[in-house]
Order: sequence, then structure tokens, then C-alpha cells
Amino acid sequence: MTSEIPRPLRPLVARGRDEPHRVASPLELFFDLCFVVAIAQAGVQLAHAVAEGHAGQGVLSYAMQFFAIWWAWMNFSWFASAYDNDDVLYRVVTLVQISGVLVLAAGVSRAFEHHDYLMVWLGYVIMRVAMATQWLRAARAANGPERTMALRYAGGVLLCMVGWTGLVVLPEPARGWVFLVMVIAELSVPRYAEKDFPTPWHPHHISERYGLFTIIVLGETIAAATVAVKSGVDEHDALGELLPIAAGGLLIVFAAWWIYFVVPIHGHLRSNRQAFLWGYGHYLIFASAATIGAGLEVAVTEAIGKAHISTLAASAAVTLPTALYLLSVWALHARHYKVGAAQQLVLPVSALLVICCTFLGSWAVLAAGLVSALTVAVGTTLTALTAGAESKAEATVPVG
Repeated sequence: MTSEIPRPLRPLVARGRDEPHRVASPLELFFDLCFVVAIAQAGVQLAHAVAEGHAGQGVLSYAMQFFAIWWAWMNFSWFASAYDNDDVLYRVVTLVQISGVLVLAAGVSRAFEHHDYLMVWLGYVIMRVAMATQWLRAARAANGPERTMALRYAGGVLLCMVGWTGLVVLPEPARGWVFLVMVIAELSVPRYAEKDFPTPWHPHHISERYGLFTIIVLGETIAAATVAVKSGVDEHDALGELLPIAAGGLLIVFAAWWIYFVVPIHGHLRSNRQAFLWGYGHYLIFASAATIGAGLEVAVTEAIGKAHISTLAASAAVTLPTALYLLSVWALHARHYKVGAAQQLVLPVSALLVICCTFLGSWAVLAAGLVSALTVAVGTTLTALTAGAESKAEATVPVG
């Protein structure tokens, strides 16, 4: 459908869940790239906050803004998997959503520095109202339980937007509670909307969309770290101090990519229950992957003497999100195809070892990178040995 010349308007009807050769569209790829702009802005502000010694406040602000970005991205991705008809109106509404995330990105710095959430809220409103419009289009073309489901989605999205205004109109001490309540409300909308009729999302398409976004986030992590290292070398001639950080960071990101894409995951996404848990859990994967980049920036800043934190704190800014990434990928991906206790323990043990690397001073990041690389090597070896043993066993089974 997406390879045809887009028509001005066609009914927004459900696509087949078993549709062959379903892949991400160019519009979806463009959507992802624009969303990463907001993630990059949040990462820069997080790195600055941590380097200045305001880690707690920075992490809280980052978690709030990353949720807005991730949730809008996720809602669009699952809707597109079920209803993307690629007509002109669909494209225009999607571009409006992209405009919303760019407005949000423009307000990230004010949210971090002045706790002014007006621009972030406005960008989120633009994205979510556009999403509600898409659901209303789907409801218009549907009947029975499917129409009820689409209307529940549209109503839930709009109702939540009313609740989010608390971030703008309520005093600052109450905003943390508003955020917590609204996160629960937002996460509850899909469960309520689809209780009688599930959307026909495409397992292969969804797994590809998440995989592509993971790649883009890891790419942004490399870009952020590269800029930080280049700045340190150019302005402070600190190549010797920064080489271990650069090498360790590169190994961490390479290992993060390898571990995520060891095997396809779409075969695991067989029901809404499995898919909801898998999709929601990716908040931790995306956030931790992006935070690794911010942590590398902090480590570089500390290495050149420009941070107001200790080497231990700067090391933790890299090792803690790396460990969280390893554990999250294990929980959502690896444990479903790992065989035996040895394979199952690789990622949890590696996460623990990465945390232990925090205490190695200026060599912490490099050590964490070496542990990550060793994790890939051990995991690959164990998988190969298991596969070889299974093949040998099959070959010795008597025929007849």
C-alpha cells in the first residue's frame, strides 16, 4: 500500500495482521529521526545537570520528558502498524505530530533549567491531539467493537491531555504527583480501549519499528560521545585522558547493538498481553541507551576537569545505564530464547560486573566496555556450543 502514489483520502481501515513483506515506511523512518532530535536535547540537558552535581533533579526531569517523547512515539507506531493507509490526510496528520515533538524539543532546556513546562506541554498537546484525530478517523470507518475501541482510544488520549495541564497550572511541588498519576492514566488507556477488541498490529512490523528506533538511539549516543571527545581534544588537548573513555564507550554501544539483535523477537509477540509488556518495557531500553550517551559526555567533562562531581560519580553515569540496558534487554528479549542456566545468567552477571567497574577510577568506562565485549563473546560461544550439542544429539537419534 505504501508504495503507491498516495490518494487524497481513503477510509482508515485495519490492515491484515498476517500481511506479507510488511516493513517500515519512509514516513515512519522520518518520524523516528525527528523524534531523536528531542531525545538528543534531553540528553544534553541531563549531561549538564549531572556534571553540575544535580543528578537527582536531572534524572527526574529527564524521565518526565523522555516519557512524553517515548509515549507519543509508541502510540503512533502501534497505530500505524494497524491502520496506516498512507493517504494524504494520514501523512499530513503525521507531519503535525512531528511538528509537535520539535516544539517539545525546543522547550526541553527551559524545563530542565527553569522548570517551565509550557513548551513541552504544548508540543505534547500537538502530538496527542493529532493522534486522537487519527483514532477518530479509524472509528468513522469501523463498526461494532472495533469502533468502540477506536473511540475509547480517542477519548482516553484527549482526557489525559486535560490531566497533563497540571504540569503548567499547578505549583511546582505538585508536579511530580501529577506526572506519576498521568503516567498511570496514559498506560491504562490501551488496556481499557482494547479489552473487547484488539488492534490488528503486525508482529514483524512492530519488532522492526522498535529495532530501528533502538539503532537510531544508539547512533545518537555515539554522536553525542563523539562531539564530547572532539571538544575535549580540541579545547584541552586531553587525548590521553579521553582515549579510554572513547574506546570503552564504543565497545559498550557495539555490544548494546549486538545483544539486542541476536535473534528476531517478533515470534514472541503473539498476544496483546505479551506485546503490551514488551512495548512498555522498552521505555527502559530506549531511556538507558540514550542515557549512556549522556553519561559518556559527563565522563569526558570530568576527565578534562570541567565537572563538579567526582570520578566515581562520572563513572556511574556510564556504568549504571549500561547495566540497566543489559538487564532490560535480558528481561524483554534474551530470556525467551536462552537455553539453560549458563546462558540465562550471562546478561545479569555482566550487568553486575559493569556496576563493579564503577569503582575503577579513570579506567571505569574502558573496563565496562571490555566487560560488554566479553559478554557478547561468552554469549555467542555458549549459544554455538548449545546448538552444536543439539545437532550432534539429533544426528545420533536412530531412524526407524
